[in-house]
Amino acid sequence: MDAIFRIDGQNIETSHHAAGPWHPTMQHGSPPSALVAHLAEAMPSPVPMQVARVTVDLLRPVPVAPLTYETEVLREGRKIQLCAVRLKAQGVVVVRGTVLKTRVAETELPDDIDHPPIDVPPPDACPPLEAGFSNAFVRTMSLRKVYGGFGSLGPGATWYRADLPLIEGKPMSPVMRAVVAADFSNATSAVLDFRHWTFINADLNVFFARAPVGDWILLNSEMWLGPDGAGIAASKLGDQHGYFGRAIQNLVIEKR
Repeated sequence: MDAIFRIDGQNIETSHHAAGPWHPTMQHGSPPSALVAHLAEAMPSPVPMQVARVTVDLLRPVPVAPLTYETEVLREGRKIQLCAVRLKAQGVVVVRGTVLKTRVAETELPDDIDHPPIDVPPPDACPPLEAGFSNAFVRTMSLRKVYGGFGSLGPGATWYRADLPLIEGKPMSPVMRAVVAADFSNATSAVLDFRHWTFINADLNVFFARAPVGDWILLNSEMWLGPDGAGIAASKLGDQHGYFGRAIQNLVIEKR
């Protein structure tokens, strides 16, 4: 299968490309998170709407195996729609997501409203980033290094581009591209050596001021750790036209 997933009715076939760094039988967090976004975007709304927030709770390890899904509209209104998505493996919920949509409305903003420009070089001016370690899903991506990230300790910035279709036969939406990249916030900003520590994210929260444009997504990321095994990774999300959103992950810190 030349894609991450194949959807047939409520059933989802998972390809080997979904595997992440934690174990070859476990999916990277990006594919199921972007799958949640895809399923929510496909849900009809009463008026034109855009995705304002994607929240994904990774309740259990998501296997590289067949899945099923359920969707539900939790709140339907003229200005917002709140969608719920559940992914199941062998009947057990492994991912629970909510996606908030807001109405699309032309708004004439004051001239002095600032639209923050990108403050790093564009992807074409940045060298390819060698991850230092590899897994099946990372090999489906193109990465361009701005500074830090993947083996460098401390804040980092990296351009990400998803090169393999997420859903067989379907184009990848701008929101899906942003969600795929956003799950790399912890890898982009690690302050712990991956060889000696794990810092798996228990969730992913992505916020959009506007839809991203183009295939490349910038993560400008930092990580903060507490003394009791918890932490967060946060990213400014951008494209080549400017910053458009934010991403936050809650982390579970463990020594290997």
